[in-house]
Formats: sequence, structure tokens, C-alpha cells
Amino acid sequence: MESTRLKTGITRRAFVASSAATVVASSFVPNATASTTFAERPDSRGIGPFRVIIDTDPGVDDALALLLAMRSPELKIEAITPVAGNVPLELTLPNALRLVEIAGRTEIPVAAGAKTPLMRRLVTATYAHGENGLGGAVFPEPTTRPVSTPAAELIRQIVRKYPREVTLIPIGPLTNIATALNSDPELASMVRGVVMMGGSLSGGNITPAAEFNVYVDPEAARIVFQSGIPITMVGLDVTRKTSLTDEHVRVLEAAQNQVSQAAAKIGRNAINHNRERGYLVGPNMHDSLAVASFIRPEILKLQDYYVDVETSGELTAGATLGYSPIAGDLRRRPGMETDATAMNMPIRGSAPTLGSTRTSPVLRDRFVPNAKVAVDVDSAKFFELLIGRLSEKS
Repeated sequence: MESTRLKTGITRRAFVASSAATVVASSFVPNATASTTFAERPDSRGIGPFRVIIDTDPGVDDALALLLAMRSPELKIEAITPVAGNVPLELTLPNALRLVEIAGRTEIPVAAGAKTPLMRRLVTATYAHGENGLGGAVFPEPTTRPVSTPAAELIRQIVRKYPREVTLIPIGPLTNIATALNSDPELASMVRGVVMMGGSLSGGNITPAAEFNVYVDPEAARIVFQSGIPITMVGLDVTRKTSLTDEHVRVLEAAQNQVSQAAAKIGRNAINHNRERGYLVGPNMHDSLAVASFIRPEILKLQDYYVDVETSGELTAGATLGYSPIAGDLRRRPGMETDATAMNMPIRGSAPTLGSTRTSPVLRDRFVPNAKVAVDVDSAKFFELLIGRLSEKS
């Protein structure tokens, strides 16, 4: 019901209203700054383990991402927090529970998250992930139960328990993360970093402008990007280069362990699903790349951007806009990349309409990056890690 009170003691109506106000206020304040110190990530020597929370909407590629994470000793998975996205929460939650059982990791808390975006009706991607979210691959009903604490509250509790130690790895819509941040004004400063699958600087995959995860809940995405948390954005610019192939699946099928067999089953169904619909390439491993990049940062090439999210466009809601003084037509010759003129580039919004007396709004009066955006990927190294981890014996 609309009047239902959240854990924080405010009503859903009040929460949504305050979320919207926060987004608008934070996005149009000149001189606002964002952190330029980005969270350290594990290096190729496999140090760790590092505390992470994986926020997810399984999902074909989510499934393989979760299995990769649960097979990676570099990660101390504090929780898995399903959210509505690729399919409704009624499916993403049991799918997450199935996957922890398949991986033999039932000690990891799984907490139910948001059923709907902050301010919009849910749009799903069953056209890509099948009606059950796993490409039609069928597994037994899970016997593991979710914890009673809601996802956003569990995120808040874990981050407060381990301040500046927990990295959030959201690979679905950002509703749970935004809800946690809005419930606790101090929380953002306690988060070590966010490594997210979402966004694109090169066009979308559900509309020409928007990538699916950000499209589903652009208001939540904007809250996260404006939070000041160090963000690594692993978007379509690189994940489009991670198509799962028949050869990958054959390697998984040949391995005799429960995780590889499940991954192969999901992957095979997804490839067949794509072929039936005439697609030229197999399913892209969007979410697995985000997880893999946290484990092996050298897989990606990153570049600093100021990223904001379009929330009001009739045709462009969910688009991620990347501002850089040295990208595109603004590229400079070597040695001039940090020129003072470049760094003072204003971050502008749309021009005022004829009926408005407002001047063109300046979102930021100078360039200060708020995200490291993945601009290239070593696909061979990525699949070496993904397929290798999933196929190796326990």
C-alpha cells in the first residue's frame, strides 16, 4: 500500500518525493564537487578477499556473474540483494537462491529488494532472458530461504558495520542502492566504491539512448552517480565485446562440476534463444564483465568522465551522458590534456526555451570527474577468467 512505512520510518510516498527532490537539487547546484579518489581494486596477484555486496536481477548474464563471484576467492561476498529488472522480483529472488545452492554457497545472505523502480512502472527484459530469467533453463525450486531484512536495509547495515571496506557491485537497476543511500545520509561516505554494470556512452540497447539497467530506474541511477561514491562504470561500450560462443559453452559442458554444468545449461539456452530470433551474435556477458573487472582490473581500460543521467527526456530517459574535456572533438595533443582551460569546461544542461526567462542551467561550473568509465576491454583475458573459474574443479 502507498502508506506502507519503510524501515527508515517514512512512507513510500514521502520517500519517492524526497528522492526526486534530492535528484533535482543535487544535479543543478553549481560548484558541487565529486570525489576524484577512486576505490582500489584487487590486482592480478589475487590479494584479498575484498568485501562486496552484489546487487542483481538474474538474468542470464547475472547468473554467470554470480557463479563467477562465488567461485572467486578474492571476494568476500557479504550479501546478494536481488532487485526487479530483467524479470520481476518474484523470479529474480528465487533465481538468486537457486544460484547460491548450485555454487554451494548458502552461507551468503540473500535479501529481497525492490519490486518496482523508485518512480516508474517496471519494464522487464523477458524478450532477452526468457520468461523465467534464465533463458528457459529449468532448475529445482530452491530450499534456501532469503533473510528477513529488506535488501536496502541489509546494505545499510553491512556498510555501517564495515565502513570504507565494502564495494557495491550492482549488475541490475540501481533501485536497492539508491534506496539505501536515501535512507542514511552518511552512508555514501562509508562505501568503498561502486563497480556497476550499466550505462553507455555509445548508444543504448533498449532504446537508442539508454542501456537497460539505467533505463529501468533512471532516478535511482542519478542518485548513485550524484552520491560522491567512487564509481567504475562498466557499460555497453565494452560489454558489447563479450559475446558468449559455442566454444565457451562446450568447455563448460566438458567440465564435470555442478557450477560449470549449470552455466553451460543457461549459456546454451541463451545462445539458442538468440539464434531463434535471428541475432548475429550470442548473448553478451555484460554483468560477468563487471564482476571480472573487480577481480582483474587490467581487463579494462578506464577513462575519467563526469557522468549524469537523463531523467526527464520523453525519448531519452535513462541515457547516460559522459562529459570529458579531452574526449571526442575536445581531444588535445599530448601534454595539453590537463590544460587549465580544459579543466574549467562547464557541464551544461539543455538551452532555455523561448517561454522561459531562465539562463542555460550549468550543472557544474567546471569539470570534476565522478566516474571511471570503461572504454576498452581485453575480451580474451575476460573469457579466460570467466570460463576458467566456472569450469575448474571445486
